[in-house]
Amino acid sequence: MKKMTVISGKGGTGKTTLTASFAALAKKRAVLVDGDVDAANLSLITGPTSTEEHEFKASKVAEIAPEKCDNCSLCLELCRFDAISEACVVDPVSCEGCGFCYHVCPQGAVEMNEKISGCWYISETPYGKLVHARLGVAEENSGKLVTVIRNRGEELAAAGRKEYLIVDGPPGIGCPVIASLSGVDAALIVTEPTVSGIHDLERILAVCRHFDVPAAVCINRYDLAEEQSSLIETYCFREGIDLAGKISYNKIFVEAMILGLPVVEYDSSRVTDQIITVWNTFAGL
Repeated sequence: MKKMTVISGKGGTGKTTLTASFAALAKKRAVLVDGDVDAANLSLITGPTSTEEHEFKASKVAEIAPEKCDNCSLCLELCRFDAISEACVVDPVSCEGCGFCYHVCPQGAVEMNEKISGCWYISETPYGKLVHARLGVAEENSGKLVTVIRNRGEELAAAGRKEYLIVDGPPGIGCPVIASLSGVDAALIVTEPTVSGIHDLERILAVCRHFDVPAAVCINRYDLAEEQSSLIETYCFREGIDLAGKISYNKIFVEAMILGLPVVEYDSSRVTDQIITVWNTFAGL
């Protein structure tokens, strides 16, 4: 099994659109993982039918037992998040789960209880199994949730003797990205011909190198600013990074997304040939 992650230093580069096309090109030889748990949208293009649903618990919230509390108000004074009322009742929305009140309460009246931070799912799609998740609003530990679903994806791929594990990674360079990158065999960095695109390409490439992950670059919508695209190509050449391919700007991306289809299943134009070229290079890293 080859473990592969599609990433981008910033959002909006077309990473998920390409991942869906890669899933179609893999022809059911892959298990898919949507690692962008804060804003999961691979399911919009792959048409999943959920077969399993699991709760994700990764944080705690304080709760004060009234039968033990003597209303000393020490917790009220020390809570810097203003999560405790004068009646010594915890507001679960304001509570950050830091546990300070638990440690300072002289009566031992504070309990730290696990709370549901989101859900994760296993679904069937026309392109193979998809493991995806939905993190709750304002919840944390997205890196931990990415690790949970990625590990489950690996188990499914191994059990099904699949050739690929394809992870649609989150944008940026933070903890969820690290969770989607560590231990994979190859990464595809999807960038765009803008100043911020080049900057974020440099940042995410540094992360790949830190974890010793072989990476290639795809320039999406390269023909919107060919001078910037040339700068990216020059940068890749100078850094010894494979350029997996360049993809033209085309409205069929939007049309395919509206229909809930990967681009390579919707149209057989020049853009599809460009995506196939990128996939062949990425799969061969």
